[in-house]
Amino acid sequence: MPGSSLWLIPPQSHPLHGTITSLITSVLPSRFPAEAGGPDGDSPVVFAPHMTLTSEISPATYNAQAWLDSLPLPAARDVRVRLLSVDTQDVFFRRCFMRVEYEGVRDIVAVAREHGVSAASSGISEGTEEWLKSWKQAFGPHVSLIYGSTPITDDKLSQICKAVEDAGAVLSASGSTPSSEPGAGWEGGVVWLVPTDRPISEWKPIATRTL
Repeated sequence: MPGSSLWLIPPQSHPLHGTITSLITSVLPSRFPAEAGGPDGDSPVVFAPHMTLTSEISPATYNAQAWLDSLPLPAARDVRVRLLSVDTQDVFFRRCFMRVEYEGVRDIVAVAREHGVSAASSGISEGTEEWLKSWKQAFGPHVSLIYGSTPITDDKLSQICKAVEDAGAVLSASGSTPSSEPGAGWEGGVVWLVPTDRPISEWKPIATRTL
């Protein structure tokens, strides 16, 4: 993946932090080794639970922490991650993921894109507004569950969805009344700046900021 990325991580204290971590590292690889177990079925591709805000941030000479601290990110109460459904696309980094409601994260994604890629000094440009439209249409906000090369059939996707719900995630239909259950989503979180141009095993934050 080119450049660095900004990720939104569930608060460490939120139940979904542990739930999603467990799904990525153990539950899905053990139950679906062909799809989530890595090339040999025993070495799953593991990563922190996150929703990507934007990628393709150019490696720069700036101080990473100072740059992240300078971003005009929304307050925690204005960032609402709401889980909608489990889906798959025929792309390694989107092999299996939980879709997230767009409106609750639109503002933080816009700021991340504008300042991370467009390098604006203020406001949200027309270019970023156009990018948001195409991004939403192509795949939109999501929380990854599986990175992999093995296609996921409709039957396996249904089984994975059940495993996700059994683990404690609460999926809601788009447009329905938001659930108040902890497993339905989270508010706020921690933003990580991650050098995703490195091997996945080295995807560790070089700067963090709690909303």
